[in-house]
Amino acid sequence: MSSTSNTADLSVRRPDLSAARLRKRYAAERRFRLYGVIAVVTAVGMLAVLLASIVLNGYTAFWQTQMQLTVTPTAEQIGLEGEPTPENLQETNFRPVVYDALFALFPDVTDEQARRELRGFVSGAAARTVRQQVIDNPSLLGTSFDVWVKTDDKIDMLQKGYVDRDLPPDRRLLDPNFIAWHDQLAEQGRVDAFFNTSFFTGSDSREPEQAGILSSTVGSFLTLFVTLLLSFPIAVLAAVYLEEFAPKNKLTDLIEVNINNLAAVPSIVFGLLGLAVIINFFGFPRSSPLVGGIVLSLMTLPTIIISARSALRAVPPSIREAALGVGASRIQTVTHHVLPLSLPGILTGTIIGMAQALGETAPLLMVGMVAFIVEVPTGITDASTVLPVQVFLWSTSPERAFIEKTSAAIMVLLAFLIAMNATAVLLRKKFERRW
Repeated sequence: MSSTSNTADLSVRRPDLSAARLRKRYAAERRFRLYGVIAVVTAVGMLAVLLASIVLNGYTAFWQTQMQLTVTPTAEQIGLEGEPTPENLQETNFRPVVYDALFALFPDVTDEQARRELRGFVSGAAARTVRQQVIDNPSLLGTSFDVWVKTDDKIDMLQKGYVDRDLPPDRRLLDPNFIAWHDQLAEQGRVDAFFNTSFFTGSDSREPEQAGILSSTVGSFLTLFVTLLLSFPIAVLAAVYLEEFAPKNKLTDLIEVNINNLAAVPSIVFGLLGLAVIINFFGFPRSSPLVGGIVLSLMTLPTIIISARSALRAVPPSIREAALGVGASRIQTVTHHVLPLSLPGILTGTIIGMAQALGETAPLLMVGMVAFIVEVPTGITDASTVLPVQVFLWSTSPERAFIEKTSAAIMVLLAFLIAMNATAVLLRKKFERRW
């Protein structure tokens, strides 16, 4: 009797496949899928809002408002001494030429105070534009010709519709005289927007209409060059040693753990290290791509080492065994077979690490690459800044025109990052091998 009872208790418990149970299970699966879809849509939506905000704020920076002046430069007016050679013309002052042409467009403006305000209608770069035309063609000296020059950033904002004309004059950021002068020139067809080439060919400036990204872009490339030059060979050698030659003991385990932990260290810590050791102790030049590159290489090393070790580990052991079987040494096995086969994965990790370094700002602020740099750097020891820091500097400027400059610089930076990540994906797709 007792044996029969135990057999009944040990009988197989079949799952409840009743209709209610199945409906509950299917409902749970639908909810789970719905949560996933909501998460994906939320992430895509937030990314779309972010990108839309950047594009809508920044696309107008690729156009610059200019006005047409009819100038008549004379040797006496610009203070030219001697022949109109490029060297002599560089020493001249074309501002009186620009201002006379501007006053000629508004003959009713005779008051000295009003004329002083009118001078602010054109950019400070207008005189350089006229001078460059005369340098390119000295026969223009003493003749009248039309030239398009940049307007001040306030007129640029007005032309692009960023100035609310309906606001009371005391709340409007632009003087009513400027609006009247702009409208008068617009009716004459002397104000128009052109593609802003100086945004790509100019350097940083206190005047928004003259500010460009050339110096920071060159600084970014020089800094990345130093970063790649230092981090790639060191990271690959470290990964090859740890993966192929290092004995498996507690010391190598400790090194591996610390490499993984270094990848999670905040980037500003590397900046403090660079400030304390590289600049203060070794005396390297501050604000230079050399120091910035060293700091970024320290920050990028763990990323490349980890990806390189993963790529080396992905090579099947049979490749090593076959090479050793035909008499190759361990060095030959690694350099002739394992490393070439893992190179696509290593390059992919390197490019991703470089893309991460390109977008870093905090460590570079600590080593002085936040300085106002006008000259384009020509070497890794020249004072320089980088594109993310340029974005940071412009974002702190109060002028409205710097808002669009900031967004436009972010768009350029994103384009570089997307291009680098796309290159990494293409390399992986092209050279990927399935074992």
